Amino acid sequence: MSPLSPSSAASAHRTTVFAPRLAALLRDHLGEDVFRLEPDTVGVAGPEVADRILAARRATETERPTFKPLQGRSISRTEASAVTRTIGTDVRDALAGPLPENVDLSGAWPLTGHLFLRDLILGRDPARLRMLMSRTLELTPKLTWSVIAVGAALPGWPRPGDHLTSLGDRAARAVGYQDRRYAMGVYRRAAAPVCFTVSTLVSNALWLGAPFADDMPNRHIIHESLRLLPPSWNILRNASPEYGAIDDRIGEGDDVLVLPLLSHRDPALWEDPDSFRPERWEHLDPDRTPGYLPFGHSSERCWGRHMVMPLAELLLDLVREAGLAVDRDQSVGKVPLLGLLGVEEVRLRKGN
Repeated sequence: MSPLSPSSAASAHRTTVFAPRLAALLRDHLGEDVFRLEPDTVGVAGPEVADRILAARRATETERPTFKPLQGRSISRTEASAVTRTIGTDVRDALAGPLPENVDLSGAWPLTGHLFLRDLILGRDPARLRMLMSRTLELTPKLTWSVIAVGAALPGWPRPGDHLTSLGDRAARAVGYQDRRYAMGVYRRAAAPVCFTVSTLVSNALWLGAPFADDMPNRHIIHESLRLLPPSWNILRNASPEYGAIDDRIGEGDDVLVLPLLSHRDPALWEDPDSFRPERWEHLDPDRTPGYLPFGHSSERCWGRHMVMPLAELLLDLVREAGLAVDRDQSVGKVPLLGLLGVEEVRLRKGN
């Protein structure tokens, strides 16, 4: 991994270290609008070109990150929307209900935050469903599907009812082994990204900017964290005839990689772009700021953003109220090359 300069004055003793490919993008293409990455792939970071690319057509089923085909079975937009509304119901219930008392959120993040959210949102579901939230399953798809295969085959499949979450109840209605496997896959596809994304986002914010001013709103902190470490550092669009008409540097067979990682740090768009400055969001509208794409393009926003933001604010509020801070002995945070961009481990302690 290659180092980048410290991200903010508030955390000047911390250095964020990006994986080589990410560091190379920042080093070689920051400030460019359209450039070639591979013989058949073009990178796009300029806000005007990116806007036109993403507005040209809707994402195909293979380009949607959460609802790609599952074991060869398509997930329609209607079904994806219904699943999102279902997990949204569970998130709203969790936010409206009483919070657990005396929860210790110190330790290694984002894992600690992820486990808290898993239990807060999905704690009523049986173990065979909640285990699908394990971050260990991210190691390989084969491991994930081995766990799902066992879970779908075990006797004692949960019965539907209000003793389960809405998402759990949906899975419990599956009949037969193949449908149970599919239901478990959809359960993980719907719930895991919420828990993973929120815990990673809060972990990133703490690494990049803590300690925060007492009067700094959580929402400003979160938007600034999303800027410097966008959950999806790239948005893929497969080759399409519309794109060459938008910019002649894009060939007929070129895939396009829109790169929020670069547009979020473009010095032409942001004052002091590498610094963590949440106060900038006092005067910026995140839905209308050019080049700012943490939840995708305005024509097709991520369906989960209305869950991510309130959960992130809640989790960050709990951390701030508990007086937790990044361990003073941790000076380096590594950002690996993963689909979800984040510092791989941030150690939180009380009374630093």
